[in-house]
Amino acid sequence: MDFLSWWQTLPSKMDPVLISIGPLTIYWYSTMYLVAFGVVYILCSKKIKQNKFNKINLEQFEDLLSWCFIGLLIGARFGYVIFYNFEYYLSNPLEILLPFKYYNGNWIFTGIAGMSYHGGVIGVVTAIWLFSRKVKLHLFELADFLTAAIPLGYFFGRIGNFINGELYGRTTEASIGMYFPNAGDNVLRHPSQLYEALFEGIILYYVINSFNKHNKLGFNSGTYVFGYGLVRFFIEYFREPDAHLGFILFNLSMGQHSHSRRLNILCSIHIHDILLLLIHIHKYCIKYSNIRW
Repeated sequence: MDFLSWWQTLPSKMDPVLISIGPLTIYWYSTMYLVAFGVVYILCSKKIKQNKFNKINLEQFEDLLSWCFIGLLIGARFGYVIFYNFEYYLSNPLEILLPFKYYNGNWIFTGIAGMSYHGGVIGVVTAIWLFSRKVKLHLFELADFLTAAIPLGYFFGRIGNFINGELYGRTTEASIGMYFPNAGDNVLRHPSQLYEALFEGIILYYVINSFNKHNKLGFNSGTYVFGYGLVRFFIEYFREPDAHLGFILFNLSMGQHSHSRRLNILCSIHIHDILLLLIHIHKYCIKYSNIRW
């Protein structure tokens, strides 16, 4: 088998199940979430141990990461419910948090499927803000610390999506395309999960950690929000829209639109918010420190 054939049929060779012992099944997707948090922990704890970040100690950082993990799960789940499938969950509210579905008089185990990045961001930012108040630090001091590592963790999350055969791209005639069995059409599609892993993960991580030599407050946070929003917006043109939503407006997908009135563009909100973020950072720097832009 030549490389091209191997590449294009790779998704069909991958098993989303990592380990299965009796009724216990562990998927690569959930494992990659844990790996992502592990990567963030290793990178951030290393900085604390090397005294490159001394605003909090290692024990406080571990508490912060726990808060972020809880905020991520709650925010990502409810974000998916609100932004992507609100009508369904309004009729089936128990399925929001329970891994079971009541069907034809029986309870069926379905697991909990559906997470929203934008909801996860809201949850994590809320957790960081609450923790920053607890330790009497400014939000951006902790946010900058974490966003220097988060993109690399995000890389593994998208690899989990790829192994799970989900969030595949739109059809293409290019050789880079792959056959995704879950698409059910035996047509080449863009491996959009890998695009996101590369640009929103590896490249964004490199940009944040290479261009903030001046250590200006808010640079990491601002670059992450702006960079992710910009990259995600364009990659959405290669990604297959959610089957139950399709295109919302002007050939844009839900990844580019907010479910709120179905007209607000989520990724555009990311880019718009960076302007407000920069203004707020500038005011904070002038008021509380000697940092100048």
